[in-house]
Amino acid sequence: MSRLRLLTPDAQYPDDALIERATAGEDVEWDIYRERSFDRLPDAVLRGCDAMVVWHEMPVTREMIARLERCRIIVRAGVGFDHIDLDAAAAAGIPVCNTPDYGTSEVADHAIALMLTLRRGIGSYHRNLMASPQEGFDHARAPLLARLRGKTFGVVGLGRIGIAAALRAKAFGMRVLAYDPLVSRGTEIAAGVDRCDRLEELLAQADVVSLHCPLTPQTLKMINAERLAQMQPHAVLINTARGAIIDMDALLDALRKGTIAGAGIDVLPVEPPSPADAIALAYANGADPIVGERLFVTPHAAWSSPESVADARRLSVETAMQFLREGRLRNLVNSPVATPLSGVA
Repeated sequence: MSRLRLLTPDAQYPDDALIERATAGEDVEWDIYRERSFDRLPDAVLRGCDAMVVWHEMPVTREMIARLERCRIIVRAGVGFDHIDLDAAAAAGIPVCNTPDYGTSEVADHAIALMLTLRRGIGSYHRNLMASPQEGFDHARAPLLARLRGKTFGVVGLGRIGIAAALRAKAFGMRVLAYDPLVSRGTEIAAGVDRCDRLEELLAQADVVSLHCPLTPQTLKMINAERLAQMQPHAVLINTARGAIIDMDALLDALRKGTIAGAGIDVLPVEPPSPADAIALAYANGADPIVGERLFVTPHAAWSSPESVADARRLSVETAMQFLREGRLRNLVNSPVATPLSGVA
């Protein structure tokens, strides 16, 4: 029997796939790259792989999929799959699976941490003390300081991460609202939160709005100037989902005009931002008054911890090997027209 070949085009770890090799077994050969464009990958590697385990750095386009002559499955080592052309993979008969059972705690923790950074003045205090340990030693120099108990936490997207964030907010004594038209009625009862049938209802009531929905054509720039104007002036916006859910120009304008009070952002539409990007300019010059006071950006790090990285690496490979060896799919996110034969050729 020929040995299986697995490809990771955009590895997000520094070692030579130690976890991946141990998970897949000794009879599997690996091609590990750290690229952002498939044009930089050898053609023979693309055409010869039996499976791809991809992260979030490389778009898996129709053109790339057309060169996958042997590939039987694509597995996303992570949750979001908006950078993978699901229709092209389905037309080629290639199932696409993701890895939703990792990082849930980390992302929910990060959303709450961004809320606390804003509402408890952590970033503001740090910035003021860095400027002057004497003058900055002042509890009143945090513009968004507020009690959390009794406030309203709005969750947009009541999946596993949204529920985890909601439970954490409840532990702070917050009332929790949730908006998610795709989850079945009763999910809010199981989570112990109140359901909103319209996003506008949630935005109008929430003191904190936390985004936990996928990026789809329906959610692209869902939080725009009109929606930001529907939020309360003292409210803060948290995004640990996908950057393009927010119209970033509209967000910066809303922060500068005081339409909303603050924002904690872990994800951007383009990562990393270009030097000319509005977010990059706000951070680069060091003089924008909203940065470090009412705007905090982290580098798509909500998912990250040593434990979470190890989980994503192991579980994604388990998913690929389960299909290649046993023909069983888990966490399928597309509908392949004709599923390739499983098993070792």
